Amino acid sequence: MKQEALRKEIEHILENSYIGPMATVKRNMPHSRYMTFYHNNLTLYTLTDKGTEKTEDLEKNPYTHIILGYEGEGMGDAYVEYEGKVSFNESAELKKQLWSNQLKQYFSSPDDPNLTVLEIKPLHIRLMNKKGEESPQELEIT
Repeated sequence: MKQEALRKEIEHILENSYIGPMATVKRNMPHSRYMTFYHNNLTLYTLTDKGTEKTEDLEKNPYTHIILGYEGEGMGDAYVEYEGKVSFNESAELKKQLWSNQLKQYFSSPDDPNLTVLEIKPLHIRLMNKKGEESPQELEIT
């Protein structure tokens, strides 16, 4: 698959599948939890509390593995494996942009001092299980 078509397939999955497991390293072992992701130009964003174990994990090791797109239909469902490097983004504008009323159960507002944005820059992105493809397709990150 050509890179341009591959990127479109990946962006389609990121646009339509925004909940998936995010793995960090905790006590030298992988640890996953479901998160909600937003994307812009292949960069992923997710909101979290500054005091969570995941933020502690990421301060020690900023690398993550995320899976998005599996539809639960069985063999052959296309999904994205996303490996990236996480940084903490404290932009008030970005917090307001990503804010939803569902977050009110965790935070008072986008200005809550405990709220932070995890910004995940891609290192490797693979399209997996694409019907008609023999092997995973890796997008060239530039």
